[in-house]
Amino acid sequence: MGAALAASASGEAFGTADRRPARGMDDELLATRLDGDFQSHFARVNGVRLHYVAGGKGEPLVLVPGWPATWWSYHKVMPLLAQHYRVIVVDIRGMGASERPAGGYDKKTMARDIYELVRSLGYRQVNIAGHDIGAMVAFSFAANHGAVTRRVALLDVLHPDETLYNLPMLTKPGAGVHMWWWAFNQVKELPGQLMQGRSRYLIDWHYGIGLRDQGNVTDSDRRVYTSWYDDPDAIRASNGWYQAVHQDIADMKTYAKVTMPLLGLIAATSRHWFEYTLPQIAADIRGIITVDKALHWLCEEDPDLVTKSLLDFLV
Repeated sequence: MGAALAASASGEAFGTADRRPARGMDDELLATRLDGDFQSHFARVNGVRLHYVAGGKGEPLVLVPGWPATWWSYHKVMPLLAQHYRVIVVDIRGMGASERPAGGYDKKTMARDIYELVRSLGYRQVNIAGHDIGAMVAFSFAANHGAVTRRVALLDVLHPDETLYNLPMLTKPGAGVHMWWWAFNQVKELPGQLMQGRSRYLIDWHYGIGLRDQGNVTDSDRRVYTSWYDDPDAIRASNGWYQAVHQDIADMKTYAKVTMPLLGLIAATSRHWFEYTLPQIAADIRGIITVDKALHWLCEEDPDLVTKSLLDFLV
């Protein structure tokens, strides 16, 4: 794996042991396959050991992935973005090769992880973009560390708020995808017992409903994700991102509108959500761009449009 990067630890560690994950796919090897001189690194910040992959030159652009993926979900856009920016893709706590502590999975704490990481790397201000759970963390980063946030892009998901409590337990036939995983991930221990060694079933199901073209996330890609999510501790950590939603909702009530430029990149089904919510949480919306080729996995299905949209926004 990549060389360790010494960083000052601040904040209190969660849990009593350094709960590092079992080895999954070789991140160092995967990183070196990408144009842009990408390398795999580690840093201990905010009491947690984070894994990140960085490459390219220029102003820093932090990318934050979502569930059930890892940093590799950005691999199609990373080389293109690295021609213009120093691209830093972070496995949030509990993801991939990052440490899986007992707690700290609320988005405010995970945003603090990233804040301390970018400061340890010597940056005073960064651009940040996140997809899915990563979009929640990216927004929390902007809300809590506004002086460090130059611009923020949210990909297909917004920060948790009270509307999540309105998700139905049952949906009527033909009403769209039932978001059962929000409830499933609230359950402690059982998900890990059911999914140990079987995470490929969940990964295939989520990409099955989330892609227009299944070939856009290959068997090799899915094996990367399966290698990291296939043990109970990894499942516990990813459950934590959802179990913290009650704290996320409470935190959201305390946030003022973010004032830095903000871009929404969405699948068509998310347009109403973004159009309704963004004016309530952001003061400087620079656009909401629909990625028509995608159902949810924007970077995988239309990396060219995502890249162009981000580059146009970040100038």
